[in-house]
Amino acid sequence: MTDKVGVCSRRLVSSVLCVVVVGMLGATRVVAQTAPMDHEHHHDHAAMMAAALKRSEANYRIPALSLLRQDGKTVRFPAELDDGRAVMLQFIYTSCTAICPVTTRTFAQVQDALGKDSAKLHMVSISIDPEYDTVARLDSYAKKLGAAAQWQFYTGTLQDSVTLQKSFDVFRGDKMNHVPVTYLRLAPGKPWVRLDGLASADETVKQYRALVAAK
Repeated sequence: MTDKVGVCSRRLVSSVLCVVVVGMLGATRVVAQTAPMDHEHHHDHAAMMAAALKRSEANYRIPALSLLRQDGKTVRFPAELDDGRAVMLQFIYTSCTAICPVTTRTFAQVQDALGKDSAKLHMVSISIDPEYDTVARLDSYAKKLGAAAQWQFYTGTLQDSVTLQKSFDVFRGDKMNHVPVTYLRLAPGKPWVRLDGLASADETVKQYRALVAAK
């Protein structure tokens, strides 16, 4: 069988992913799949997955602007975040095929892990591609993820999205260069915990519960 198997790692180039599939009869074949062209700029994605998670704390000044929630309602920031609940926040876009499916799946797992306690938390996902991410698309995206009432999605103008990204020190020029960051805040006036990297659901829940326990 080894005579039939190519040495994939010696032929791997940056745009091709080789997948070895072992059949039920023991036959082995190599399938080459071209990486999605719309994420060719995610050259550092693998490195980000391997990198250690970085935790820091910061105070961010949230601009007073308006966004559209997935239910169609126009809301004002930071008032939307200051409703008495702790906040867990991330920036995403619905057409993303690399980072966002991982980070949004993590939020879904956090929601499940917290169970009834998730109602005490305001989970916020803000689009960095508002020109594509309409209210209808965000609503559909939320439903596919099984987002409950405490997890809400926001869109608006491109300028407002850029302004918010800059206020959270996460703007990287355009959506193709975005990086995974999770933000946690216990209450208005409290510092934000910033998790740079692909935080797992377990680690995110751990950080959240540590904030709650320390209040």
